[in-house]
Amino acid sequence: MLQICLATAVMADSLAPVPYHSTPAPAYSPGPYHPTPSPYHAPTPYQPTPYHHPSPAPYHPHPKGYCDPRLPPFCANSTGLHYCLEDPHYPEYDIKHAISQDYLFEKKYTDVSDQSANDLVQLLDKDTEAAFNYDYYTGASKGPSPYDASHWIGPEGYLCPSEVLYAMPKRARNVNGDWRVIVNAHYYTQTTRLETCLTPDSACRLLAPCYQSKCTQKYVYERMLAHDPCDPYKGLFIDVFKFPSACSCHIPQP
Repeated sequence: MLQICLATAVMADSLAPVPYHSTPAPAYSPGPYHPTPSPYHAPTPYQPTPYHHPSPAPYHPHPKGYCDPRLPPFCANSTGLHYCLEDPHYPEYDIKHAISQDYLFEKKYTDVSDQSANDLVQLLDKDTEAAFNYDYYTGASKGPSPYDASHWIGPEGYLCPSEVLYAMPKRARNVNGDWRVIVNAHYYTQTTRLETCLTPDSACRLLAPCYQSKCTQKYVYERMLAHDPCDPYKGLFIDVFKFPSACSCHIPQP
C-alpha cells in the first residue's frame, strides 16, 4: 500500500507544470543617423527632333518599258490597216498559256473555220467568186477620162471591184482604238470574211456617167476572243472590232 502511494506521488510530481520564466528583449538603442546625399542631376532640356520630309519611293521603270495600247504594232506599219492578217511577232506561246489557264475558254470560244461563198453569198459558189478578176479595171481616178472603156467591158464580177478574203486576223484595233491580239493559235481559230474596195470612191462599173455613182466601203462590228498584250493579267476576253464587210455601189440623189 505504501508502494502504491509513493508511485502515485512520483507520478504527480512528474506531471506538475514547469514554471515559465520570460527572457526580456534587449533594449533598442538606435545608432547615429548619417544620411547619404544623392548626387544632383540637372534635367535635360527639351530638344525637338528635326523634321525631315519623307523622300519619295525610288522609281523603278518597267523592265519592258511603257506599253502603249494605241501604238500600232510592227505588222501594221507597212500596211496602214487597222488589222493584221500576218504577224511575225505573234505571241503564240502567251496565247496558248492563257488558253490553258482559262477554265471558261470553251464557253467563250466559237468559230466556223470553213467559210466560203457557198454559205455566205447568195447565188454564187466559192469557185465563181474566187475567179473574179479586176486587173483590167482602172477606176475613175486612174483612167484618161472619168469613164474609160474599163467601165463598159470586162468579165463577170461585182459592180464595185473588191478583194474578198476568208481570213484569220492576228491583231486588230478594237472600237476604242486599242490594239489587241486575236486568238488564232494552234487549232483554235477565228475566221471572218473581209471584203475591201479595190478602188474606193471610184465610179461603179457598167453605169452611165449621169448616175454619178461611187463605190463605198462598208464595215461590220465583230466580236472576237482577244488578249491584251499590254496587260496579260486580264486573260482572254471578248472584244469588238470593225472589219470591212462589203463594197457597195452608191447612187446619190439626182
